[in-house]
Amino acid sequence: MKALVTGASSGIGRDMAVYLGELGYDLILVSRDENRLKETASKIKTNVTIYPVDLSGMDNCFKLYDKFKDEDIDLLVNGAGFGLFGNTWETDINKEMKMIDVNIKCLHILTKLFLQDMVKKDKGRILNIASSAGFLSGPGLNTYYATKNYVTKWTMAIYEELRKIKSNVHISCLCPGPVNTNFNKVAGGSFTVKGLSSEYVAKYGIDKCLKNKLIIIPGTMIKIGLFVNRFSPYKLSLRVVHHIQSMKKKGNG
Repeated sequence: MKALVTGASSGIGRDMAVYLGELGYDLILVSRDENRLKETASKIKTNVTIYPVDLSGMDNCFKLYDKFKDEDIDLLVNGAGFGLFGNTWETDINKEMKMIDVNIKCLHILTKLFLQDMVKKDKGRILNIASSAGFLSGPGLNTYYATKNYVTKWTMAIYEELRKIKSNVHISCLCPGPVNTNFNKVAGGSFTVKGLSSEYVAKYGIDKCLKNKLIIIPGTMIKIGLFVNRFSPYKLSLRVVHHIQSMKKKGNG
């Protein structure tokens, strides 16, 4: 068994890679940070290949696929991504464009290309890491929420396309709430509410993916919150989410 994991140098992606190693998967680990990839690889006892690359460049995404397309990937985990706190008129547009490149374009390219191969072989799994933000609008973390809406809804549509043709290829979307990772430091803020551990979310996500679960939401409170939001007026939902964002303290970036 072999898995390719992007965003494998930290957080959920790193912990998923370690857990997949425990399950017997050989790993291809992808991230910008070569040193941290080596740290992740050192924790894994199965065969590991590291591939340091900046996935904000579309050409690099195609090169990544071309390099590993013949490796017979059983599981693709799209874990690369980041956020940016702030009002829309205040945030750095270049950082936002890079976020869209990583959170949407890279995930789209890798999902589509590996999916084509998996459909031909009629086997394989894809796990896209989104967020509970994928079901909401996010004033204060606006572009990030929008990218995760793309990931969530696009993954759901692919699921139905695969179901319709009775494919043995399966796709899942992990949608956690707050998680204790490096996300907040990169985004420029920090949660004042307690998040789930990255290790728990990673294990939960992989276990549910291997059971062919479409939408994977760790944590009872997040499940309840998203359920209630279905029946809330849009403007009320916006006010609630904005209040949650205002509970985050600005960090040093």
